[in-house]
Amino acid sequence: MIAKLTGRLDQVSQDSAIIDVGGVGYLVFGSSRTLGGLPKPGDAVSLVIETHVREDHIHLYGFADESERDWFRALMSVQGVGAKVALAILSVAGSNLLGQAIAAQDSAPFTQASGVGPKLAKRIVIELKDRAPT
Repeated sequence: MIAKLTGRLDQVSQDSAIIDVGGVGYLVFGSSRTLGGLPKPGDAVSLVIETHVREDHIHLYGFADESERDWFRALMSVQGVGAKVALAILSVAGSNLLGQAIAAQDSAPFTQASGVGPKLAKRIVIELKDRAPT
């Protein structure tokens, strides 16, 4: 499993980046927060990685820090939340806001994300109540 990538930023698109590590370009999907915080192409970059291996593909998800990756994992554990929705949530709310929302049982920050309606937001708050990352 790939847990971290350190190399040179090749390019950034709306939902992903290509990280050149020793001449191999890794396509890494990320939240708009993480992608927006990347340096300019050609500069050194390091991302914490979550690797998902499926029957038909291998996807790498990149995060600025371990806290964001932990939230990604927690969100993915909620029924109805896939990688795309988890990244959408992380794009609109940082780790601190997510933790505060869960503690306050406030589903509003989650509904700001694309693909998250009131029912799913409420499910996220309920399911992560006792196991949200710190």
